Amino acid sequence: MVIMTRTIKNHWLAGSRICLSPNWDERPSSVIDTVVVHNISLPPGQFGECHIEELFCNSLDPLAHPYFEEIHHLRVSAHLLINREGECCQFVGFDKRAWHAGQSSFQGRENFNDFSIGIELEGSDHVAYTAEQYLQLAEVIILLKRAYPQIADGNIVGHDQIAPGRKTDPGPAFDWLRLRGLLTVVAETV
Repeated sequence: MVIMTRTIKNHWLAGSRICLSPNWDERPSSVIDTVVVHNISLPPGQFGECHIEELFCNSLDPLAHPYFEEIHHLRVSAHLLINREGECCQFVGFDKRAWHAGQSSFQGRENFNDFSIGIELEGSDHVAYTAEQYLQLAEVIILLKRAYPQIADGNIVGHDQIAPGRKTDPGPAFDWLRLRGLLTVVAETV
């Protein structure tokens, strides 16, 4: 049995570590109806470091790794990061526009930052995600669907779907069927 242990209060996921990013702004409307699943690892393919948080908070040291020289200037964020152990860190309130989707278009809609919530999974396209990540992601999505009832099952998408040719995450290692199954289980237990 899955027992949900978190709540969303005032657009923040209770029990999550908070790491405030300056990379956000106001949404053009209050409609929130989509969840975008991403992956990220810094340096690429390495896990368990604090570099993702540093990137989202504009404090990534360009000298800490050669790859960081290329990206330290980026001003990006996500609402939430779920690390390999399933721990959540929130960077931006869900009611605000995080800068996660970039140029995006899907099913006749553009500018997904305007109406979506971005969730980063610590991972990469070709490395299996952990059971803890899937469980936390399912729990968070159920909570988001309750807090923002316009989020429909069909509006849970990958970054690759809204930025095809430009983005590939969450990648072929992400098991959408597993997530959908967990969503059903989690929703039935609360």
